[in-house]
Amino acid sequence: MKIYVASSWRNDIQPAVVALLRAAGHEVYDFKNPHGNTGFSWSQIDPNWQQWTDEQYLEALNHPIAVAGFKSDFDAMHWADACVLVLPCGRSAHTEAGWMQGMGKPTIALLAGGEPELMYKIFEACFTTVVEIKEHLEALELASVVE
Repeated sequence: MKIYVASSWRNDIQPAVVALLRAAGHEVYDFKNPHGNTGFSWSQIDPNWQQWTDEQYLEALNHPIAVAGFKSDFDAMHWADACVLVLPCGRSAHTEAGWMQGMGKPTIALLAGGEPELMYKIFEACFTTVVEIKEHLEALELASVVE
C-alpha cells in the first residue's frame, strides 16, 4: 500500500513511523526526505520567515521553492492510497489528513501526544501504536483484495 505520512518537522517519532511502515512492505512518502532530497522549509526562502507580515507570507507562497515543495507533497497525496497522521503535528499535517479523508482515502491518526480532539472521529481509525496501524493497514489491503 502507498502511504502518505502527515506530521510535523518537530515530531521525533515521525522517522520511526516511516521506517516501520516501510519495513512492513509499504511504499511511504516521507516529506522530510522526498525523493531522497531535503524537504521544504520556510527557512529555505528566508531565515527570518517567522517575522513575516501576512503580505510577505502571501508573496512567499508563490516563491519557486514553496511552489516546488507544495507540488512534491500534493503529488504524493494524490499518489497515496492512505494517510497516517502522526501526532503531535500542526496545521499543514491536519490539512493534508483532512484532504485525504475527504478524497475517500483511509486516514488513520496515531495518537502520540497532544490534546484530545473530537473531530478525529471523522478518520477511518485512531490508534496509539504503530503496530495497531500496521495491522489495520494489512486488514484494509486484505479487504481490497476480496472486493
